Amino acid sequence: MSMNNRTEILLQQLKKKILILDGAMGTMIQRYKLDENDFRTPALEGHHKPLKGNNDLLSLSRPDIIKEIHEEYLKAGADILETNTFSSTSIAQEDYDLAHLAYELNLESAKIAKEAAMSYSEKTPEQPRFVAGAIGPTNRTASISPDVNDPGYRAITFDQLAEAYAEQTRGLLDGGVDILLVETIFDTLNAKAALFAIQEVYEEKGIPLDPKEGGIPIMISGTITDASGRTLSGQTTEAFMISMSHVPLISIGLNCALGAKELRPYLKVLAEKAPFYVSAYPNAGLPNEFGQYDQTAQEMTNQVEEFLQDGLINILGGCCGTTPEHIKTIAAVSKKYQPRKLALVTEEE
Repeated sequence: MSMNNRTEILLQQLKKKILILDGAMGTMIQRYKLDENDFRTPALEGHHKPLKGNNDLLSLSRPDIIKEIHEEYLKAGADILETNTFSSTSIAQEDYDLAHLAYELNLESAKIAKEAAMSYSEKTPEQPRFVAGAIGPTNRTASISPDVNDPGYRAITFDQLAEAYAEQTRGLLDGGVDILLVETIFDTLNAKAALFAIQEVYEEKGIPLDPKEGGIPIMISGTITDASGRTLSGQTTEAFMISMSHVPLISIGLNCALGAKELRPYLKVLAEKAPFYVSAYPNAGLPNEFGQYDQTAQEMTNQVEEFLQDGLINILGGCCGTTPEHIKTIAAVSKKYQPRKLALVTEEE
């Protein structure tokens, strides 16, 4: 199969420069001060549960807002947009009794992001833009019991997760994403279910798994939940990396939970050991007592510049609390630095 053109362009860009991922979607949505009606499509007018706060639903009810946010990030210099699908699995949508909308949410979110990315690619042909289908962790964990009195209990099975992730993957691919991004991984077993589902869907659609053979690239991004340097399901950064390495990923990295300063030691581990590109999109510092993120664009950029100076990074963006202002400042500073080089062994393979 000939090399997928978009994948080929992405691989070329990764060799040339540090690619910039966009910032937070939720932080931007909050600026719009939306009410319940904004979250309701005509079909959901009489829906029996409150829907406010189900941000993924805005791709159906207020696509204009989602597109506007994507465009602000593109204007700020983002190379890669994430789809508005962090909670677009049937599992996460069950909270709102909207599991039946999962496929449509992914399809429409991907289309909105793709339209924005393609129109910007035309404006800046020297800087092609890409869409990463965001696959969040769901609100269930396959490794940990939610019941302290019954440590053997699980709220979800591997197969249920894989089925939900497969549906999400189909929607994202049908909507035209260039990359799949399994992100904010706190439970490696959930992520393994996502990778298993992606492999199944690729097989079903005849998509090669390896991006070097023209496959749709897969990015993986885990979350270190506290100063112990482990994921919620107990793995160190290196163990997490090893347990994800059975798939030919394009990148592995860390996002969320911590600010840039706190993330650095764990990124260093990945930069030294990963046979893939390394990504990072930290929060804008740590939240204050009201759960708000106060770190300014300049403060955050000063911290991520240390990653750049140390040559740790290939893909860089922002998570909770970050805005187009943060991305613009980070993008400007990144231009001064070279991307992390992949170890020679992987180049020759």
